[in-house]
Amino acid sequence: MAEHRNDLAVRVRGLRKEYGGVAAVDGIDVDVARGETFVLLGPNGAGKSTTVEILEGYRRRTAGDVEVLGVDPAHGSLEWKAQLGIVLQSTAESGLYTVREQLAHFASFYPTPRGVDEVISAVGLEAQAKTRIAKLSGGQRRRADVALAMIGNPQLLFLDEPTTGFDPEARREFWSLIEGLKAHGTTILLTTHYLDEAARLADRGGVIDRGRLIAVGRIHELGGPDARVPLVRWTDDGGARHERRTERPAALVTALAESLGHEPAELEVIRPSLEDVYLGLVGAQKESAASGAAEEEYA
Repeated sequence: MAEHRNDLAVRVRGLRKEYGGVAAVDGIDVDVARGETFVLLGPNGAGKSTTVEILEGYRRRTAGDVEVLGVDPAHGSLEWKAQLGIVLQSTAESGLYTVREQLAHFASFYPTPRGVDEVISAVGLEAQAKTRIAKLSGGQRRRADVALAMIGNPQLLFLDEPTTGFDPEARREFWSLIEGLKAHGTTILLTTHYLDEAARLADRGGVIDRGRLIAVGRIHELGGPDARVPLVRWTDDGGARHERRTERPAALVTALAESLGHEPAELEVIRPSLEDVYLGLVGAQKESAASGAAEEEYA
């Protein structure tokens, strides 16, 4: 974690949120450095959206210390809020305004907004610029949400499942947009269920499960080195299937080939992806929770 508060866009210590005595967020500590893209991963109901809503100032916390751009979100002023861009999970409300009119209206609220035409182009809504938002398709309305979050030229951009409803081409266009914002120094906090999106966009990330942060680190180091050891699978001459984890898969394959006198049949060398690591982390938590429940039942 970053050490100097001036270098941090987000600082969280001991964050807890309870509903009826049940913890939806249970003691999270995390830092997000200025200029980095940080992704929160986790199953539905894990506590991601609750955490983000607290950081945005939309939801009150039960306990813990939180600073976003140096301010407690529970007491953020309008000046502070103007430094944030937010894309919520829900889409833009229906209305009589066109895309261009809505963006121009929102741009007037900010001291240094981005250009309306620039934002419309960035989210791929040029053809719908004069279309009322109520008439947009679901995916187009999602793009309008992103445009509204960008128009104020925010220091910190919250993206909560931003590419829901996007087709593959639109998702890749959106990724290019986010990479452009990163290049200009915008801090981004992202939640997504798309692991390829997280791997492409994020510098660091954390995995939340059952309200707790179970892993945090650079996106290609999550889970630690043991979770990323390559797996070699092959079938021997007798038809038996084998698999072995090794940090030197090429050496193992060479040794097998020399031993057999030919390349092993059905040879696979699998380097764990972010998705593999994520599923392993969440699966381990489920096993731990199930084991704990069983011990309590028979205690």
